[in-house]
Amino acid sequence: MKPKPPRLHPADVLRVGVSGLRSRPARVVLSALGIAIGIAAMICVVGISTSSKEDLNRRLSALGTNLLTTKTGQSFGGGDAHLPREAVAMIGNIGPVESVSAIGRTDAKVYRNDRVPAERTGGIGVYAARTDLPATVGAEIVSGRWLNAATERLPAVVLGPVAARLLGVHTTGVDTQIWLGGRWFTVTGLLGANALAPELDTAALVGWPVAERELGFEGYPTTIYTRAAEDSVEDVQAVLGPTANPENPSEVNVSRPSDALAAKQAADDTLGSLLLGLGAVSLLVGGVGVANTMVISVLERRAEIGLRRSLGATRGQIRLQFLVESQLLSLLGGLFGLLIGIGVTAGYASAQGWPALVPAWAMAGGLGSTLVIGGVAGLYPALRAARLAPTEALAAS
Repeated sequence: MKPKPPRLHPADVLRVGVSGLRSRPARVVLSALGIAIGIAAMICVVGISTSSKEDLNRRLSALGTNLLTTKTGQSFGGGDAHLPREAVAMIGNIGPVESVSAIGRTDAKVYRNDRVPAERTGGIGVYAARTDLPATVGAEIVSGRWLNAATERLPAVVLGPVAARLLGVHTTGVDTQIWLGGRWFTVTGLLGANALAPELDTAALVGWPVAERELGFEGYPTTIYTRAAEDSVEDVQAVLGPTANPENPSEVNVSRPSDALAAKQAADDTLGSLLLGLGAVSLLVGGVGVANTMVISVLERRAEIGLRRSLGATRGQIRLQFLVESQLLSLLGGLFGLLIGIGVTAGYASAQGWPALVPAWAMAGGLGSTLVIGGVAGLYPALRAARLAPTEALAAS
Protein backbone atom coordinates (compact mmCIF):
# COMPACT_ATOMS: atom_id res chain seq x y z
CA MET A 1 0.00 0.00 0.00
CA LYS A 2 1.30 3.45 -0.96
CA PRO A 3 2.15 5.43 2.17
CA LYS A 4 0.30 8.68 2.78
CA PRO A 5 2.40 11.81 2.31
CA PRO A 6 3.20 13.70 5.50
CA ARG A 7 0.93 16.58 6.33
CA LEU A 8 2.45 20.02 6.77
CA HIS A 9 1.75 21.80 10.03
CA PRO A 10 0.21 25.29 9.53
CA ALA A 11 3.30 26.84 11.12
CA ASP A 12 5.48 25.06 8.58
CA VAL A 13 3.32 26.32 5.70
CA LEU A 14 3.61 29.86 7.04
CA ARG A 15 7.37 29.52 7.46
CA VAL A 16 7.79 28.29 3.90
CA GLY A 17 5.62 31.17 2.58
CA VAL A 18 7.62 33.80 4.48
CA SER A 19 10.87 32.26 3.27
CA GLY A 20 9.69 32.54 -0.33
CA LEU A 21 8.99 36.27 0.08
CA ARG A 22 12.23 37.03 1.92
CA SER A 23 14.26 35.67 -0.98
CA ARG A 24 13.03 38.51 -3.30
CA PRO A 25 12.63 41.62 -1.08
CA ALA A 26 12.74 44.30 -3.81
CA ARG A 27 10.10 42.61 -5.96
CA VAL A 28 7.94 41.94 -2.90
CA VAL A 29 8.07 45.60 -1.84
CA LEU A 30 7.10 46.88 -5.29
CA SER A 31 4.22 44.40 -5.59
CA ALA A 32 2.97 45.17 -2.09
CA LEU A 33 3.16 48.89 -2.90
CA GLY A 34 0.48 48.50 -5.56
CA ILE A 35 -1.85 46.88 -3.05
CA ALA A 36 -0.96 49.52 -0.44
CA ILE A 37 -1.80 52.41 -2.78
CA GLY A 38 -5.19 50.94 -3.60
CA ILE A 39 -6.10 50.26 0.03
CA ALA A 40 -4.80 53.67 1.15
CA ALA A 41 -6.90 55.40 -1.52
CA MET A 42 -10.03 53.53 -0.44
CA ILE A 43 -9.44 54.23 3.26
CA CYS A 44 -8.73 57.92 2.60
CA VAL A 45 -11.89 58.39 0.55
CA VAL A 46 -14.12 56.67 3.09
CA GLY A 47 -12.34 58.20 6.10
CA ILE A 48 -12.30 61.78 4.81
CA SER A 49 -15.92 61.55 3.65
CA THR A 50 -16.99 60.15 7.03
CA SER A 51 -15.02 62.80 8.91
CA SER A 52 -16.55 65.56 6.78
CA LYS A 53 -20.04 64.20 7.32
CA GLU A 54 -19.48 63.95 11.08
CA ASP A 55 -18.28 67.55 11.14
CA LEU A 56 -21.38 68.63 9.18
CA ASN A 57 -23.65 66.72 11.56
CA ARG A 58 -22.00 68.35 14.56
CA ARG A 59 -22.35 71.81 13.05
CA LEU A 60 -25.99 71.18 12.16
CA SER A 61 -26.64 69.89 15.67
CA ALA A 62 -25.12 73.07 17.07
CA LEU A 63 -26.84 75.43 14.62
CA GLY A 64 -30.07 73.47 14.34
CA THR A 65 -31.91 72.20 11.29
CA ASN A 66 -35.10 74.07 12.14
CA LEU A 67 -34.04 77.45 10.71
CA LEU A 68 -36.13 78.78 7.82
CA THR A 69 -35.35 81.87 5.77
CA THR A 70 -37.87 84.06 4.01
CA LYS A 71 -36.50 86.38 1.33
CA THR A 72 -37.99 88.85 -1.12
CA GLY A 73 -38.24 87.75 -4.74
CA GLN A 74 -39.28 89.50 -7.95
CA SER A 75 -42.51 91.43 -8.21
CA PHE A 76 -45.08 90.66 -10.89
CA GLY A 77 -43.77 93.58 -12.95
CA GLY A 78 -40.19 92.32 -12.80
CA GLY A 79 -38.88 94.75 -10.18
CA ASP A 80 -37.63 94.05 -6.69
CA ALA A 81 -40.42 93.13 -4.30
CA HIS A 82 -40.40 93.90 -0.60
CA LEU A 83 -41.97 92.37 2.46
CA PRO A 84 -44.45 94.33 4.62
CA ARG A 85 -43.04 96.04 7.70
CA GLU A 86 -45.36 93.86 9.81
CA ALA A 87 -44.02 90.59 8.31
CA VAL A 88 -41.83 89.74 11.31
CA ALA A 89 -44.68 90.23 13.76
CA MET A 90 -47.09 88.21 11.61
CA ILE A 91 -44.65 85.28 11.37
CA GLY A 92 -44.10 85.46 15.13
CA ASN A 93 -47.81 84.75 15.61
CA ILE A 94 -47.54 81.31 13.97
CA GLY A 95 -48.00 78.77 16.75
CA PRO A 96 -44.95 76.49 16.29
CA VAL A 97 -42.57 79.42 15.68
CA GLU A 98 -40.03 79.62 18.51
CA SER A 99 -38.20 82.81 17.46
CA VAL A 100 -38.04 85.18 14.52
CA SER A 101 -35.68 87.98 13.49
CA ALA A 102 -34.79 89.91 10.35
CA ILE A 103 -32.34 92.06 8.43
CA GLY A 104 -33.07 94.75 5.85
CA ARG A 105 -30.78 95.79 3.01
CA THR A 106 -29.88 99.48 2.80
CA ASP A 107 -28.33 101.44 -0.06
CA ALA A 108 -25.46 102.66 2.11
CA LYS A 109 -21.83 101.91 1.23
CA VAL A 110 -19.07 101.06 3.66
CA TYR A 111 -15.32 101.78 3.47
CA ARG A 112 -12.29 101.53 5.72
CA ASN A 113 -12.03 105.31 5.81
CA ASP A 114 -13.33 108.40 4.04
CA ARG A 115 -10.45 108.47 1.56
CA VAL A 116 -11.26 105.17 -0.21
CA PRO A 117 -12.66 105.63 -3.77
CA ALA A 118 -16.46 105.25 -3.88
CA GLU A 119 -16.39 102.33 -6.32
CA ARG A 120 -14.24 100.14 -4.03
CA THR A 121 -16.97 98.70 -1.82
CA GLY A 122 -15.55 95.17 -1.73
CA GLY A 123 -19.02 93.71 -2.16
CA ILE A 124 -19.93 94.42 1.46
CA GLY A 125 -23.64 94.94 2.09
CA VAL A 126 -24.99 97.23 4.78
CA TYR A 127 -28.01 95.84 6.61
CA ALA A 128 -30.32 97.00 9.34
CA ALA A 129 -30.56 94.23 11.95
CA ARG A 130 -32.79 93.45 14.87
CA THR A 131 -31.23 92.95 18.29
CA ASP A 132 -32.52 89.37 18.56
CA LEU A 133 -30.76 88.24 15.35
CA PRO A 134 -27.84 86.23 16.92
CA ALA A 135 -30.16 84.16 19.08
CA THR A 136 -32.32 83.24 16.11
CA VAL A 137 -29.64 82.39 13.54
CA GLY A 138 -27.10 81.01 16.03
CA ALA A 139 -24.51 83.70 15.25
CA GLU A 140 -21.38 83.78 17.41
CA ILE A 141 -19.79 87.03 18.56
CA VAL A 142 -16.04 86.41 18.45
CA SER A 143 -15.01 89.89 19.56
CA GLY A 144 -16.84 92.76 21.22
CA ARG A 145 -20.60 92.62 21.63
CA TRP A 146 -23.81 92.61 19.61
CA LEU A 147 -26.17 95.52 19.22
CA ASN A 148 -28.44 96.25 22.17
CA ALA A 149 -31.30 98.60 22.98
CA ALA A 150 -28.86 101.49 23.34
CA THR A 151 -26.33 100.91 20.54
CA GLU A 152 -28.98 100.12 17.92
CA ARG A 153 -29.86 103.82 17.98
CA LEU A 154 -26.25 104.96 17.74
CA PRO A 155 -23.70 104.87 14.87
CA ALA A 156 -22.48 101.39 15.87
CA VAL A 157 -21.81 98.48 13.52
CA VAL A 158 -21.11 94.75 13.80
CA LEU A 159 -19.09 93.14 10.98
CA GLY A 160 -19.25 89.64 9.52
CA PRO A 161 -15.91 87.78 9.26
CA VAL A 162 -15.42 88.36 5.53
CA ALA A 163 -16.45 92.00 5.76
CA ALA A 164 -14.02 92.55 8.66
CA ARG A 165 -11.19 91.00 6.68
CA LEU A 166 -11.92 93.09 3.59
CA LEU A 167 -12.00 96.26 5.69
CA GLY A 168 -8.87 95.33 7.60
CA VAL A 169 -10.67 95.40 10.95
CA HIS A 170 -9.37 93.04 13.65
CA THR A 171 -10.40 94.74 16.89
CA THR A 172 -13.46 96.46 18.31
CA GLY A 173 -14.00 99.52 20.49
CA VAL A 174 -14.27 103.28 20.34
CA ASP A 175 -10.93 103.55 18.52
CA THR A 176 -12.05 101.28 15.66
CA GLN A 177 -14.23 103.14 13.19
CA ILE A 178 -15.25 102.72 9.56
CA TRP A 179 -16.79 105.11 7.03
CA LEU A 180 -20.40 103.97 6.52
CA GLY A 181 -23.15 105.87 4.74
CA GLY A 182 -21.14 109.08 4.68
CA ARG A 183 -20.30 109.15 8.40
CA TRP A 184 -18.16 107.34 10.95
CA PHE A 185 -19.52 104.23 12.66
CA THR A 186 -17.83 102.53 15.61
CA VAL A 187 -17.18 98.79 15.27
CA THR A 188 -18.66 97.23 18.42
CA GLY A 189 -18.53 93.55 17.45
CA LEU A 190 -17.22 90.93 15.06
CA LEU A 191 -19.19 87.84 14.05
CA GLY A 192 -17.92 84.31 13.46
CA ALA A 193 -18.71 82.43 10.25
CA ASN A 194 -22.26 81.08 10.05
CA ALA A 195 -22.97 78.14 7.73
CA LEU A 196 -26.75 78.60 7.84
CA ALA A 197 -26.71 82.35 7.17
CA PRO A 198 -23.65 82.93 4.95
CA GLU A 199 -24.96 86.33 3.80
CA LEU A 200 -24.06 87.65 7.25
CA ASP A 201 -20.38 86.87 6.64
CA THR A 202 -20.10 89.73 4.12
CA ALA A 203 -22.40 92.11 5.98
CA ALA A 204 -22.03 95.29 7.98
CA LEU A 205 -24.93 95.23 10.46
CA VAL A 206 -26.33 98.38 12.08
CA GLY A 207 -29.33 98.97 14.32
CA TRP A 208 -32.80 99.22 12.79
CA PRO A 209 -33.55 102.72 14.21
CA VAL A 210 -30.22 104.29 13.17
CA ALA A 211 -30.59 102.81 9.68
CA GLU A 212 -33.98 104.48 9.30
CA ARG A 213 -32.73 107.77 10.70
CA GLU A 214 -29.29 108.05 9.09
CA LEU A 215 -29.15 105.71 6.07
CA GLY A 216 -32.49 106.24 4.34
CA PHE A 217 -33.71 102.75 5.24
CA GLU A 218 -37.48 102.43 4.69
CA GLY A 219 -38.00 99.66 7.27
CA TYR A 220 -38.83 96.78 4.93
CA PRO A 221 -37.16 93.49 5.93
CA THR A 222 -35.41 91.67 3.09
CA THR A 223 -34.58 88.45 4.91
CA ILE A 224 -36.53 86.98 7.82
CA TYR A 225 -35.06 84.16 9.91
CA THR A 226 -37.50 81.81 11.63
CA ARG A 227 -36.91 79.05 14.15
CA ALA A 228 -39.73 76.52 14.28
CA ALA A 229 -40.39 73.50 16.49
CA GLU A 230 -38.49 70.50 15.08
CA ASP A 231 -41.64 68.45 14.48
CA SER A 232 -43.44 71.34 12.74
CA VAL A 233 -40.76 72.67 10.37
CA GLU A 234 -42.50 71.42 7.22
CA ASP A 235 -45.85 72.84 8.30
CA VAL A 236 -44.36 76.24 9.12
CA GLN A 237 -42.42 76.27 5.86
CA ALA A 238 -45.66 75.76 3.95
CA VAL A 239 -47.35 78.83 5.46
CA LEU A 240 -44.42 81.23 5.71
CA GLY A 241 -44.93 82.74 2.24
CA PRO A 242 -48.62 83.60 2.63
CA THR A 243 -48.04 84.78 6.20
CA ALA A 244 -45.08 87.05 5.38
CA ASN A 245 -46.80 88.64 2.40
CA PRO A 246 -50.53 87.82 2.32
CA GLU A 247 -51.19 90.04 -0.71
CA ASN A 248 -48.40 88.59 -2.90
CA PRO A 249 -47.19 85.24 -1.51
CA SER A 250 -45.64 84.37 -4.91
CA GLU A 251 -43.10 87.16 -4.39
CA VAL A 252 -41.65 85.37 -1.35
CA ASN A 253 -38.90 82.73 -1.41
CA VAL A 254 -38.78 80.35 1.54
CA SER A 255 -35.85 78.00 2.05
CA ARG A 256 -34.24 75.77 4.63
CA PRO A 257 -30.46 76.45 4.76
CA SER A 258 -29.65 73.06 6.25
CA ASP A 259 -31.04 71.45 3.08
CA ALA A 260 -28.38 73.28 1.06
CA LEU A 261 -25.67 71.93 3.34
CA ALA A 262 -27.10 68.44 3.01
CA ALA A 263 -27.13 68.82 -0.80
CA LYS A 264 -23.48 69.89 -0.70
CA GLN A 265 -22.68 66.79 1.35
CA ALA A 266 -24.51 64.65 -1.23
CA ALA A 267 -22.37 66.20 -3.97
CA ASP A 268 -19.25 65.45 -1.93
CA ASP A 269 -20.45 61.86 -1.52
CA THR A 270 -20.80 61.56 -5.30
CA LEU A 271 -17.24 62.76 -5.77
CA GLY A 272 -16.18 60.36 -3.03
CA SER A 273 -17.75 57.47 -4.94
CA LEU A 274 -15.71 58.44 -8.00
CA LEU A 275 -12.52 58.51 -5.99
CA LEU A 276 -13.46 55.20 -4.39
CA GLY A 277 -13.71 53.73 -7.89
CA LEU A 278 -10.24 55.04 -8.67
CA GLY A 279 -9.01 53.39 -5.49
CA ALA A 280 -10.55 50.11 -6.59
CA VAL A 281 -8.75 50.41 -9.93
CA SER A 282 -5.48 50.98 -8.06
CA LEU A 283 -6.21 47.91 -5.97
CA LEU A 284 -6.82 45.87 -9.12
CA VAL A 285 -3.53 47.07 -10.57
CA GLY A 286 -1.85 46.01 -7.35
CA GLY A 287 -3.44 42.57 -7.69
CA VAL A 288 -2.02 42.27 -11.20
CA GLY A 289 1.39 43.09 -9.74
CA VAL A 290 1.00 40.32 -7.16
CA ALA A 291 0.01 37.85 -9.87
CA ASN A 292 2.99 38.86 -11.98
CA THR A 293 5.35 38.42 -9.04
CA MET A 294 3.97 34.97 -8.26
CA VAL A 295 4.15 33.80 -11.91
CA ILE A 296 7.79 34.89 -12.13
CA SER A 297 8.40 33.21 -8.80
CA VAL A 298 7.15 29.91 -10.23
CA LEU A 299 9.45 30.24 -13.24
CA GLU A 300 12.46 31.11 -11.11
CA ARG A 301 11.89 28.41 -8.51
CA ARG A 302 11.23 25.39 -10.68
CA ALA A 303 14.31 23.70 -9.25
CA GLU A 304 13.00 24.17 -5.72
CA ILE A 305 9.58 22.90 -6.76
CA GLY A 306 11.10 19.85 -8.43
CA LEU A 307 13.27 19.11 -5.41
CA ARG A 308 10.34 19.37 -3.03
CA ARG A 309 8.21 17.15 -5.23
CA SER A 310 11.00 14.55 -5.44
CA LEU A 311 11.25 14.58 -1.64
CA GLY A 312 7.56 13.74 -1.32
CA ALA A 313 5.71 17.06 -1.39
CA THR A 314 2.28 16.69 -2.94
CA ARG A 315 0.65 18.92 -5.54
CA GLY A 316 -1.64 20.24 -2.86
CA GLN A 317 1.27 21.23 -0.63
CA ILE A 318 2.99 23.05 -3.51
CA ARG A 319 -0.26 24.75 -4.39
CA LEU A 320 -0.80 25.76 -0.76
CA GLN A 321 2.72 27.15 -0.51
CA PHE A 322 2.23 29.59 -3.40
CA LEU A 323 -1.26 30.56 -2.28
CA VAL A 324 0.11 31.39 1.17
CA GLU A 325 2.89 33.47 -0.38
CA SER A 326 0.41 35.51 -2.44
CA GLN A 327 -1.86 35.96 0.59
CA LEU A 328 1.05 37.15 2.72
CA LEU A 329 2.20 39.51 -0.02
CA SER A 330 -1.27 41.04 -0.37
CA LEU A 331 -1.77 41.20 3.40
CA LEU A 332 1.53 43.01 3.77
CA GLY A 333 0.44 45.60 1.21
CA GLY A 334 -2.97 45.85 2.82
CA LEU A 335 -1.57 46.55 6.27
CA PHE A 336 0.75 49.25 4.96
CA GLY A 337 -2.09 50.76 2.93
CA LEU A 338 -4.34 50.73 5.98
CA LEU A 339 -1.74 52.57 8.07
CA ILE A 340 -1.12 55.10 5.30
CA GLY A 341 -4.84 55.68 4.78
CA ILE A 342 -5.50 56.20 8.50
CA GLY A 343 -2.52 58.54 8.77
CA VAL A 344 -3.57 60.66 5.79
CA THR A 345 -7.18 60.81 7.01
CA ALA A 346 -6.12 61.87 10.49
CA GLY A 347 -3.76 64.52 9.12
CA TYR A 348 -6.29 65.98 6.69
CA ALA A 349 -9.10 65.96 9.25
CA SER A 350 -6.85 67.66 11.79
CA ALA A 351 -5.89 70.35 9.27
CA GLN A 352 -9.59 71.00 8.55
CA GLY A 353 -10.58 70.95 12.20
CA TRP A 354 -12.76 67.86 11.73
CA PRO A 355 -13.08 64.81 13.97
CA ALA A 356 -10.96 62.02 12.42
CA LEU A 357 -13.11 58.96 11.76
CA VAL A 358 -12.35 55.80 9.81
CA PRO A 359 -15.25 53.32 9.96
CA ALA A 360 -14.41 49.85 11.23
CA TRP A 361 -16.21 48.34 8.24
CA ALA A 362 -13.87 50.21 5.88
CA MET A 363 -10.77 48.86 7.62
CA ALA A 364 -12.17 45.33 7.77
CA GLY A 365 -13.33 45.56 4.16
CA GLY A 366 -9.94 46.84 3.05
CA LEU A 367 -8.06 43.96 4.63
CA GLY A 368 -10.69 41.50 3.43
CA SER A 369 -10.33 42.74 -0.13
CA THR A 370 -6.56 42.24 0.04
CA LEU A 371 -7.07 38.60 0.97
CA VAL A 372 -9.48 38.15 -1.93
CA ILE A 373 -7.06 39.87 -4.29
CA GLY A 374 -4.23 37.72 -2.97
CA GLY A 375 -6.22 34.53 -3.42
CA VAL A 376 -7.28 35.38 -6.97
CA ALA A 377 -3.83 36.67 -7.95
CA GLY A 378 -2.08 33.60 -6.56
CA LEU A 379 -4.49 30.97 -7.84
CA TYR A 380 -3.07 30.55 -11.36
CA PRO A 381 0.61 30.58 -10.28
CA ALA A 382 -0.19 28.07 -7.54
CA LEU A 383 -1.94 25.74 -9.97
CA ARG A 384 0.90 26.12 -12.44
CA ALA A 385 3.50 25.29 -9.80
CA ALA A 386 1.52 22.26 -8.65
CA ARG A 387 1.27 20.89 -12.19
CA LEU A 388 5.03 20.81 -12.69
CA ALA A 389 6.33 17.24 -12.71
CA PRO A 390 9.47 16.69 -10.58
CA THR A 391 11.56 15.49 -13.53
CA GLU A 392 10.42 18.38 -15.74
CA ALA A 393 11.18 20.94 -13.04
CA LEU A 394 14.60 19.54 -12.26
CA ALA A 395 15.48 19.20 -15.97
CA ALA A 396 14.49 22.83 -16.65
CA SER A 397 16.77 24.03 -13.89
